[in-house]
Amino acid sequence: MRLHDPKIGLREATFVSRENRFRVTVELGGKLVGAHLPNSGRLQELLSPGRRLWLRPATTAGRKTAYDVVLADLNGVLVAVDARLPNRLVEEALREGLLPSLAGYPHIRREVNHGESRLDFVLEGKGPRCLVEVKSVTLVRDGLALFPDAPTERGRRHVEELRQAVLAGERAAIIFVIQREDVRAFAPNDQADPLFGQALRQAAEAGVEVYAHACRVSHHEMRLQRPVAVMMSTRNLRPGSHTPDVKHHNRIDSEACTNPMGGKRQ
Repeated sequence: MRLHDPKIGLREATFVSRENRFRVTVELGGKLVGAHLPNSGRLQELLSPGRRLWLRPATTAGRKTAYDVVLADLNGVLVAVDARLPNRLVEEALREGLLPSLAGYPHIRREVNHGESRLDFVLEGKGPRCLVEVKSVTLVRDGLALFPDAPTERGRRHVEELRQAVLAGERAAIIFVIQREDVRAFAPNDQADPLFGQALRQAAEAGVEVYAHACRVSHHEMRLQRPVAVMMSTRNLRPGSHTPDVKHHNRIDSEACTNPMGGKRQ
């Protein structure tokens, strides 16, 4: 998936400060300008003074900011900041049949109301439908991707809706899209939000399928790539390692490893 119009390109800037959840000030061409930040997460590891960012010029008339923040350079690792991208990537993969675990559903609907929440997708076919929620992940520590990076009541509610759907006889899955390459495993961030971690573990025990995928990120595009191990708790880490034992994580379809795929709140 392309990150920008090739005729326009991205503009390199330097992070200065964050004004609110969706607006930052950057230095661009020697001037201080405002830019839209399409991500409500804390992003503390990314938004530090002096950090190199890449901006996409806005094409919508009447906006208060002329740019969107697209990428951050974290010590040489490109991280896609836009939390709207994972839904587009997953939808593309679902329609092209590139997620083997969720293949076989000819009908895909977006933004579906379920209970008190609106979930990202519902997949429908001959058998029971499948509810799918997608989460954007940018935080990685020593190869371990973590979600969320701040307490998320909304995220907990989504997970609980998936659990209730499974208990009612439906199929449900949650996909954590890690918007960078330098990752070996995923786990719920109990330090940031222990209630979310508890809700995810309860959902998994009830039968909600939990998947995580790394992404290949460049200045031009972002692609959904290999699945990574899913750990329900960081307590399962071997001493001195950030790679979990196989018995401690959910199995992801190995076929996806060989099929690279070409401002949402948490």
